[in-house]
Amino acid sequence: MTSRFAPVHLVIGTALVLALAGCGAPLSENWSGYKHTVVPPEDGGSAPVGSANLQPSQEPGSGTAPARVAPDCSAVKCVALTFDDGPGIYTPELLKILDDYDAKATFFLIGENVAKHPQTVKDEVAAGHEIGNHTWSHKDLTKMSVSAAQRDLKKTDDAIEKAIGEKPTLVRPPFGAIPPSLKKALAVPIALWNVDTLDWKTRDTKKTINNAEQTTPGSIVLMHDIHESTIKAVPSILKDLKAQDYHFVTVTELIGHPNPGIGYGMGQYPGKK
Repeated sequence: MTSRFAPVHLVIGTALVLALAGCGAPLSENWSGYKHTVVPPEDGGSAPVGSANLQPSQEPGSGTAPARVAPDCSAVKCVALTFDDGPGIYTPELLKILDDYDAKATFFLIGENVAKHPQTVKDEVAAGHEIGNHTWSHKDLTKMSVSAAQRDLKKTDDAIEKAIGEKPTLVRPPFGAIPPSLKKALAVPIALWNVDTLDWKTRDTKKTINNAEQTTPGSIVLMHDIHESTIKAVPSILKDLKAQDYHFVTVTELIGHPNPGIGYGMGQYPGKK
């Protein structure tokens, strides 16, 4: 189960679908005007799973995370590290590594894996990470009817909600492909990427690290926490990017206020108007 695309960021106002055999690039629609805001916890504002406005909690595995103030990604260098296809047997180790660097990430979960590892999903949220829907079993949504795709996504939503008490805040379609009719029907934003580490293809730690060097301010980086080689690459990626003054944020924090049914391949960066 992989998201097999080369890193290309295109700004479009039409469909997100690419139907090239075995390769292609995620498409992203233009975003503008999403200002960074944080609702202080004392205001009593509720927030989606993994967002900067989570209610305070120190109980491990409780499904919530200590409240934090996310950086303003329109003023400082931010990157959203994302991990697809989990949770898996290597995810707990990854969570420890991310915690060592105070790094927040976004996990796009496969429904059948959520059912197998519900505690890991709770641990992801308890650590302040964001959760996204990556379908039940990584089937291509463009090869399904809209009603069948909606049932697949709902089944995954339900599994995630059963594990953590909240629905996911984002969708990442397998292969970055989604039919326009389904896109319009979505109640959540679509998270794509502009940096593919190709970890799914190479299964090589050094190559994953090298490919992550394509990161620029505002990047959404694609990785997979089901590969041990990726987990081994993450400490070096975090160390290298931290040395360049990057802040590690969730996809929603990077974008600001993403709109439902819109696909985002990048987020805010200093100087972006």
